[in-house]
This record gives sequence, C-alpha cells and structure tokens, in this order.
Amino acid sequence: MVAKKPARKDISASSSFYPFENLKSVIEKKGVNLSNKPSQSPKKDTPADDETLFVDAMKDVREIKEFRRMTAYKKDVLPVHKKYDSDKEVIRILDSIVSGQHALTLSDTQEYIEWINKDCNPLLGADFINKMHNGRFSVQDCLDLHGFVIEEAEAEVERFLGASLKSGYSCIKIIHGRGLRSTNGPVIKNTVVKLLSGQFRRHISAFVTARQCDGGLGALYVMLRKK
Repeated sequence: MVAKKPARKDISASSSFYPFENLKSVIEKKGVNLSNKPSQSPKKDTPADDETLFVDAMKDVREIKEFRRMTAYKKDVLPVHKKYDSDKEVIRILDSIVSGQHALTLSDTQEYIEWINKDCNPLLGADFINKMHNGRFSVQDCLDLHGFVIEEAEAEVERFLGASLKSGYSCIKIIHGRGLRSTNGPVIKNTVVKLLSGQFRRHISAFVTARQCDGGLGALYVMLRKK
C-alpha cells in the first residue's frame, strides 16, 4: 500500500507574507536617517566685512546734541626753525650797514677803544665814557695824523697836547686813522693809545672812540686833566 503525500498548501491563495512590513518603524526607532539626500555638514559663518562690523558696533550709539555747539580750536603749528648760518647772518648785517639800513654800533666792534684814568678820578665810570662817545662834550681842537710816520706822529701828539693844555682845553680830538691800507695794521692808532695811556697819562682823564660823524673808529675823543 502506497502512502499518500500530504496535500500542498497554496500559499498565495491562503495568505500573504510580508517579512519587511515593520522594518521602517524599527529603523525610525533606531534613529537612522532614511532620506535619499546625502547628509550635509553645517554651513560655516561667512566673516563680516569692516563696514558691517562697524555698523553693528555703532547700532547702540546715540548722538550727544550738546556737542554740536562745542568750539573747535585750531591746533597751533610750531614754526620750523631753519639751521642758523652765522656767516650768512654776518654778511646780511654788513650789507644792511653799507646800504644804510642798519646803524653801526661802534662799541660792538673790535676796533672800539675806551680808557679811564682811575688815578685822576676814581668816580669816573661807564656813564662818563658813554657821554664822551655820544659827543656830549664839545671838541675844542683837533689833530689829524694822516700821512705821518710813527716818529712824526709821536712828536705831533706831544706838541698838540702841550698846546691844548696851555690853552686850557678840556676836550680835544685826535684823528689816527684805522690803518686799513697799512701792511702792519693800525700802527699810528696803537702809537697814540700807548702815548695817552702811558707817557702822557698824568694829563689825561679819559679817551674813547669818536662818533661816526667825527671820524668813528679812526679817531679819539680825549678828555684832558686840568691842573
């Protein structure tokens, strides 16, 4: 006797089989992203430009109306000092003196001379010399030594002083020149100064360079000492 095979069930007819039916819910519970689009990294912030940063920083700033009436003071600009050139300054002053624009102060020159005999009057000082130099005393006689050699000049000075003292003069003038044309310098001038402050000292109270109009650096006012 042959056994009969069990009858085959028709699966399609009796039931439906869905093995992945609950798969979506399971995956969603696991937190898996089912999107077909690839995941994108978060965007990086684009750096703001200077204007945007300034506007953002100043957004809370408010105008102070009182400042509208504030006085604006101009800043003092210090003058730029040029380098001092002493040679150019000297030339400029000399030019102005020659042209007559600047008065020559004789007492500021190296040729200026003043001498006081303190032995005859200790009270004589700078004030007396200034009065002499400024022509406050009348010149009573004058000796011009231009053209004389040293020996001749010495003799003329001795003669002139003797005659002036005899006449009772107080203030006389001796023109000695400046010696600008002499190769040996102002030899006559030095001779006169030496005689007045030395050999004839006892007869002299003071002497000083004359005013420009009276010979200037080429002449001396001499104040005689009365006996």
